[in-house]
This record gives sequence, C-alpha cells and structure tokens, in this order.
Amino acid sequence: MTGCTRRQTLTALLLGLAFAMPAQAEEAYDPWPGLVQDIFSNRPMNDGSAVIGIEMPYRAEDAAIVPVTLRSKLSPGDARRIRSITLVIDRNPAPMAAKFELGPDANVTEISTRVRVNNYTDVHAVAELSDGQLYVSKTYVKASGGCSAPAGKNVEEARNRLGQMRYRQFAREEAPSSRVREAQVMIGHPNNSGLQMDQVTQLYIPAFFINQLKLTQDDSLVLSMEGGISISEDPNLRFTYVSNGAKRFRAEAKDTDGHVFRSEWDVEKPGT
Repeated sequence: MTGCTRRQTLTALLLGLAFAMPAQAEEAYDPWPGLVQDIFSNRPMNDGSAVIGIEMPYRAEDAAIVPVTLRSKLSPGDARRIRSITLVIDRNPAPMAAKFELGPDANVTEISTRVRVNNYTDVHAVAELSDGQLYVSKTYVKASGGCSAPAGKNVEEARNRLGQMRYRQFAREEAPSSRVREAQVMIGHPNNSGLQMDQVTQLYIPAFFINQLKLTQDDSLVLSMEGGISISEDPNLRFTYVSNGAKRFRAEAKDTDGHVFRSEWDVEKPGT
C-alpha cells in the first residue's frame, strides 16, 4: 500500500469515526437523571411495576398522535391511592407532557390520551401515592418528528373548532349497580407546539396549547391536567372513575393565550 493510499484510508476512517461518534454518544446519553432533578427535585424514585402501568406502541404509526394509557396496578385491598401521575417523554423538547391530579373520591384507575413523540425515547410514568412516595414505570417508543409535524387541520378549520367540547360515556361490563364509569372528553384546539412551520410563510407557528383542564362531577374533582406541548392536536382524555351520583359532568379548560372554555353535560344524556 502506497503512502498516499494509506493516508486516504486513514482519512476515510477518521471521517467515519467523526460521524459515528456523535450518533453513538446521543444514543448513549440518558436524560432521565437530569429530569428527575429538574421535574421532581431529585426525590427518590421507587420501582413502580406493581403501582403504575404505561402502555404505548413500541413503534408508532404517527409520531404526532401516539396513544398512551396510564393504568393503576394497585390491588383493591391496598389502602394507598394515587394522588397524581406525571407523564415524561424523555427526549421531547419539553419532556413533561402532562401531570394529572386525581380526585380523592373519584377512584380514577385508567387515563388514555394522545401525545407527540419527537425522538426515539424512553417514556416514564411517575405516580405519587398517598404515602408521599414516588413510583416510576417506563416504556420505550420508536417515533420521531412528532413535535414539528404539520397540523392536521388548516388554520380556518382549527379556529372554527377552538374550544368546542364533547363528552361521551362508554358501556362497561360491571353489574348494573356498579358506579364505575368510563368517559371521554375531547377539546377542539390546535395545540401548536411552537416547533411547527407554516407551510406558506415558512415561519414557525407560535406555541398555543391547552395548559389546564379540570373535570368534575358536579363540584367534586374527577381529575385535572397540567398540559404541555407534547399533548396532540385536539386533546382528548378517556378515563374511568366512580360516580358519586352527580347529575352533571363539567369541564373547564384554559390555554396559553388566556382563553377559558367551559361546558357541562347531563350524565345520563352526555351527547355533544
């Protein structure tokens, strides 16, 4: 091998390493310890495998609307209850996707929603229990580009749907005397992430999203949500809860521009 050939081979090898090393370093980097410090003030994390379940597709079909279900795994005889659940998408630009506060008497055991996922990432669910301890479970999702994906609706359509709410109930298999309910609340809102680009002007669309949601049966809290840019367009929550006999179900949502949206429904005739 001539000196020139050796130099060319060495140069190609060094260039290959230079391109490979950042990708390997990025893959090896684990943001979770820093997120525990930033979001949870470095509070101890206990194994949550018997406390909180998190279900997401391993490979998402659409990174802008990835389904996620959070499910209590506490046994019926456990005296503790889940006070809150924090959903963290580790590699998203704003990792804390949502924090759910659960009503003390609503016995919410399952919450489903849709989120944006920006990179291949671990996703953590952190439950705070009535014993004051934090319990964590995680899953891994292969998806990318969800936070910058264009909106599914045009500006005019999104404006016309802004703040419109729907409430649905679903039949369950429990005995007729059971007070367990399964319901869904949907809100028309673009939930712009701030990372999406206007396809006409080529300018970034400012962040504009639902950041607070409160659901009650009469005046008793079922659950509330503090949301971020990771919640998908037209946010919706599907959840289980125990009825207290209330005749009205209420929702109040606020967004980052200060709009307040309210609606209520007859529990027996949810409709739209």
